[in-house]
Amino acid sequence: MAKKTTRSSRTSPVTSDADAPLTVPGLDTTTGHAVADALQMRVHALNDLQLTLKHAHWNVVGPHFIGVHEMLDPQIDGVRDMVDVLAERMSTLGVPPNGLPGALVAARTWDDYDLTRADTTAHLAALEVVYSGVIEDHRAAIEAVGDDPVTEDILIGQTADLEQYQWFVRAHLQGTSGALATDGAPDEVGAARRASKKR
Repeated sequence: MAKKTTRSSRTSPVTSDADAPLTVPGLDTTTGHAVADALQMRVHALNDLQLTLKHAHWNVVGPHFIGVHEMLDPQIDGVRDMVDVLAERMSTLGVPPNGLPGALVAARTWDDYDLTRADTTAHLAALEVVYSGVIEDHRAAIEAVGDDPVTEDILIGQTADLEQYQWFVRAHLQGTSGALATDGAPDEVGAARRASKKR
């Protein structure tokens, strides 16, 4: 009789070449799988981003609450759609995507978002820093998947959307001179403090 595996004793899913023996026409399996593997961290980053945006949406307070609260909803939806597109691209390339929370936490190279309930300026300043990190990594992924112009095109389109979302956030933090209230901040908490002091 097989041992019953409980949820707490399970390890991450195991895949092998037998699970993913194919890729798209025009790419060899090694290249297709390498491109798909490059997308896995983008799936993790975007899953984390949509959760972070939702967290900020729930915890933002202050006189500009409703504007920021409602601005974040379409960004959350857009990022969720990006996750789906990348995960389905991974499957198309022959590699099963991993969207499990434990895999995200184990693989990520960034810390949790540090703000809970905070005013709109603090959350927007922290999100500006978060967006910068995600966009920089998306741009690096564009370079990494250069052997597959279809995947490259997907990432380019997503990067354009992420940059627009960041622009919406930055518009709240930018003065008429063009300088951001977060300039020079070392991290999201520093950005939140710096922007809040400049109010």
